[in-house]
Amino acid sequence: MSISKISVVVVGAGPAGFYAADALIKKKLNCEIDIIDFLPTPYGLIRAGVAPDHQTTKKVIKSFEKTALNDSCHFFGNVHIGNEISISELKEIYDAIIIATGAESDSLLDIPGSSLPGVIGSASFVGWYNAHPNYINLNPNLETNNVIIIGNGNVAIDIARVLVKNRNEMAESDIPEYALSNIENSSIKDVFIFGRRGPIEAKFTNVELREMGELKDAVAIVRPDQLPLEVGSLSDAREQRLKEKNLKTLQEFSKNKITDARKRVHFPFWYKPVKILGTQKVEGIQMEKTFLNNGILESTGEYLEIECGLVIPAIGYRSRPVKGLPFNDTDFVISNDNGRVDMGIYAVGWIKRGPSGVISTNRPDGVLAANHIENDFRDGGSKPGRTALVSMLEKKNIKFVSFEGWKLIDKAEISGAISGAPRKKFEKIDDMLDVVFYK
Repeated sequence: MSISKISVVVVGAGPAGFYAADALIKKKLNCEIDIIDFLPTPYGLIRAGVAPDHQTTKKVIKSFEKTALNDSCHFFGNVHIGNEISISELKEIYDAIIIATGAESDSLLDIPGSSLPGVIGSASFVGWYNAHPNYINLNPNLETNNVIIIGNGNVAIDIARVLVKNRNEMAESDIPEYALSNIENSSIKDVFIFGRRGPIEAKFTNVELREMGELKDAVAIVRPDQLPLEVGSLSDAREQRLKEKNLKTLQEFSKNKITDARKRVHFPFWYKPVKILGTQKVEGIQMEKTFLNNGILESTGEYLEIECGLVIPAIGYRSRPVKGLPFNDTDFVISNDNGRVDMGIYAVGWIKRGPSGVISTNRPDGVLAANHIENDFRDGGSKPGRTALVSMLEKKNIKFVSFEGWKLIDKAEISGAISGAPRKKFEKIDDMLDVVFYK
């Protein structure tokens, strides 16, 4: 006797969602898998979070496309779950729901002045220079000599690099023209990447850090007196190698002079933000010197003030609650037990465990969700899934974008590219929909 199909809906078309769909396919479960996203475009942070000059990283899209083109999969873009369609409505028509909505909000810089115009979280700023439709009107103030970035991770380095690269260096990227022009015509001379802790504790990966030594118009500046002679002994051998590589790179940077280039990217360690200065807008920042005391970060009472017009906290992302599902307001993740949210509801990726790791770190979550579904639906499914969703969308008059529709957008973006760029991204959802429905 054949087992009836298990209808599965994945909410979120980023890496976590695609890894979950792929895991279900590889298990050869009799599933019908629908992937829903609020944007007309798939791939989540691959498209809107990876730096525009890191095109090699975006090549993982090719494997996700294979998943999307599998006979059991279907993409529904431009559909807002929790807004146009509720979770309870999805429960009625799907056997299994996988929540893969990621973490699209910024962790808050909770200090005086942090709400002033000119303080822009990294998620928003990265969305701006990646032409994410939600952030194209951000209009950051780049008429400032100094930009302050708070945080010692790869996102901080990405932002700094994009802010100091020239047009030729960005020629093969997919940065939108509005962002490139604003950066090119900006007053920016010095970018500071502040770390609360020291160079050993920094979260940069060495590939990204080394890129800062290859800039045409900017030079990386590190104070020699802030660098230890050696990393010391760490328990994890892989971590030891990474920290040693980073220290060696930073030591090379410490030989650079401020006069070596027109622009500079500074790496001041051991400073925490205390106050954003200004009344109507950002005019500067006050930092306090720190040190580690038996692993605990402590303050020295020694302060540093820098004039600036833009402060970008790159201190982590937060997930947003999904209407109709339990949310942990302390850890900013969906409440779950090893990926289980409720019977027939599962979580994967950053919404499950918080924002950490690289793209492929999301793969095990997908495998775990697929295992849960295999165990929970041994006798197959009972709900209609896709046919009911299509009927619901038509009744609600929601224009949804299929994967074939996305490929029309993709083709139009690629054909619109100029000067060696891989594509010219559409900036507005309406323009994307015009390509799909009024071609």
